[in-house]
Amino acid sequence: MDQAKVNERFAVTFADQLARSGVTDVCLAPGSRSAPLAMAFARHPGLRTRVLIDERSCGFFAVGLAKASGRPVAILCTSGTAAAEFHPAVVEASYSNTPLLVLTADRPPELIGVGANQAIDQTRLYGSAVRWFHDPGPPQEGDDWRGLVTGGVARSVGPPAGPVHLNLPFREPLVGPWPT
Repeated sequence: MDQAKVNERFAVTFADQLARSGVTDVCLAPGSRSAPLAMAFARHPGLRTRVLIDERSCGFFAVGLAKASGRPVAILCTSGTAAAEFHPAVVEASYSNTPLLVLTADRPPELIGVGANQAIDQTRLYGSAVRWFHDPGPPQEGDDWRGLVTGGVARSVGPPAGPVHLNLPFREPLVGPWPT
């Protein structure tokens, strides 16, 4: 199976499990590396997806939604410095015990640290501000994608509630032709 198809299956499964786990709101700051997930979130009928161009605004908007609803909200951005822009909102969510699922798209390991601003090391980017960090590696057939989502959502609601960081690397091609 080609990589675009694997990425698509991962993203569709991830979106579906978010909805099954009680997440209803997703905020995303678009970028090419996060395209598989952004497209799956936008197409899932159980998820309200909001697009905010600025990552800092996206993060704080999501924190507000989570505080108002009491439910975890997922935020998504592309790789590199975009992920660093989520940091102030992650700290806010941590200190206010606000459930937040921080999803950072990433490059695969072989493309990290090559000198580009989108190729930074995102491992434990938010330090002790998150309740849990996990990087499952690039999607592969046979991985427990639903368990990844369920575990992340469960840890975000605690106790204590707070942000969880899932770093999600994707290999190219990121997407293939999607149905219209």
